[in-house]
Amino acid sequence: QLVESGGGLVQAGGSLRISCEASGRTTTGYAMGWFRQASGREREFVASISSRGLGTNYADSVKGRFTVSRDNAKKTVYLQMNTLNLEDTAVYYCAASGMGSFAPTTPRSYDYWGQGTQVTVSS
Repeated sequence: QLVESGGGLVQAGGSLRISCEASGRTTTGYAMGWFRQASGREREFVASISSRGLGTNYADSVKGRFTVSRDNAKKTVYLQMNTLNLEDTAVYYCAASGMGSFAPTTPRSYDYWGQGTQVTVSS
């Protein structure tokens, strides 16, 4: 089970760090990804990291503002979000992929999903 936390309300230009902890399962060997879904829109890729953290991918819209990282000892992956803007408002989901050597960017590459955490950016 993947459990996201750390979402909330933040002003535009601010920062937020969200976390995803694997409960009852190891993250070792799994690539981890972050996706988001805004109201009325399809789920979109945000960032991903390979199983040992050697590879990362980012959506163009968040590159340079967001950083994905992981701590396998804690079975936790993080998404540090800086310089947030209104378009970042969405439910953020973490996911685990058996394609551990890669940092997949497509939802179909992921096997397990969390329930999501809401991030709301206000003006």
